[in-house]
Amino acid sequence: MKTIGIIGGCTDLATVEYYKLINMHIRAKLGGLNTGEIIINSMNFERSAHYVRNGLWDEGAEYLHQKALSLERAGADFIICVANTWHRVSEVFMKGVKIPLYHIVDPTAQAILNIKLHTVALLGTKATMSSDYLPNEFTSRFGINIIIPVNEEQTYIDDVIFNELAKSQFTEKSRQGFLSIVDKLVARGAQGVILGCTEIPLLIEQKDRPDIPLFNTLELHARATAEKALSD
Repeated sequence: MKTIGIIGGCTDLATVEYYKLINMHIRAKLGGLNTGEIIINSMNFERSAHYVRNGLWDEGAEYLHQKALSLERAGADFIICVANTWHRVSEVFMKGVKIPLYHIVDPTAQAILNIKLHTVALLGTKATMSSDYLPNEFTSRFGINIIIPVNEEQTYIDDVIFNELAKSQFTEKSRQGFLSIVDKLVARGAQGVILGCTEIPLLIEQKDRPDIPLFNTLELHARATAEKALSD
């Protein structure tokens, strides 16, 4: 079994879900009492949020770079980062790190292609939605077109993520607000929706919109990480 290195803490809630799901998938595959060989280096979320909200991407990348180096020194075979948002500087924080990053886009894009969709919407933090990085990754590498919410919707989603979901607050009002945005994105041509913040799937689920494919990046990434750890 390969040793998984996790850059966690963005948020602690998402990190717990990753840990639980990775171990669940490994146990389902191997049986018995098997769990993953996992090393976690967790961010201070207050520090991470400060970098994101102030556009301090270079400082944040250096912060994550030290996390990645420590995971390499500790014996990880590959690294995952639990935050969609921070993947935009993944090339920077992985520079000089000899072990690979397993990118969150890869299993998500594969799930979209598996059901032959070509246009999907992206939900996430405002930093994720307003950046070209993830849309370009999906389009240039996988041929998937990305629709993003309008600016007012981006601000609403971002406020809920940082002021509610990150604090483990899940309200019916916010759930309905997110689902309303999903419906508007579908009306604009989205065939499915990427839940591109690892806390969003804790607020809305596939059962909320059974006819619209919702791509849970946290679950997809965790399952694929477990499979990668068990691969030759």
